[in-house]
Amino acid sequence: MSIASSPGRRSVLIGAAAVAAGLSREVSARPATEGPWAVELFTSQGCNSCPPADAHLGRLSKRPDIVALAFHVDYWDYIGWRDPFASRETTERQRAYARTLKQRYVYTPEMVVEGIGHDTGRDRAPIEALLARAQARATRRATPDLSRSLGGPLSIKLDAFPLGGRVADVTLAIYDRRHTTPVKSGENQGRMIENFNTVRHIELVDRWDGTARSWTIPGARIGPTQGMAVLVQETDHGPMIGCNKLEPAYSG
Repeated sequence: MSIASSPGRRSVLIGAAAVAAGLSREVSARPATEGPWAVELFTSQGCNSCPPADAHLGRLSKRPDIVALAFHVDYWDYIGWRDPFASRETTERQRAYARTLKQRYVYTPEMVVEGIGHDTGRDRAPIEALLARAQARATRRATPDLSRSLGGPLSIKLDAFPLGGRVADVTLAIYDRRHTTPVKSGENQGRMIENFNTVRHIELVDRWDGTARSWTIPGARIGPTQGMAVLVQETDHGPMIGCNKLEPAYSG
């Protein structure tokens, strides 16, 4: 695999190819008239450029109008530190975005905003500009209604939405709210790395044709303190049509 560098980010060329603890009543995330908006960070504990973007995502994760998700990629594991949260699946998600957004390479850190644009995520202004762009283009959102009782299944509901004959991907991401990891080797050796909203499982729930639908996800798949996000986007990692989150109470 060929590796390239660019200022402020680590790059690799593309291949050819609130369920609060102890709460017993049902809680839900109801559709909003605008947003929330999806921000996906592709990061690695093995990359010394990533901690500022990790911290930025942590701040974004506290905003109710943002679905903030961290996807840990595995292509930096060879340089001295194996990221415990990295997977081939998350790396492939980043590569799919790179193809859709016509990037020459994938890099870390990279924040993809609403599936329409990307930046390193190290600074606030470019991400806010991408969010403003997403908000300006959205005349209507297919925001999923999420609900779950403690330990029970997750219910996902979508009202009818005009897709114009297209189909959309309905994707579930299950994530840990926060991790602190002492890094013992590699570029971040000796640092305590804080990660937020670390995705531990992602799955395509269904392909959706825009008719009113509902789905049920077994509760056994979701840990008692994990967050849940549902992304609705044009097929093959296109622009977001809607998203929402449901997560336990958190302070930090």
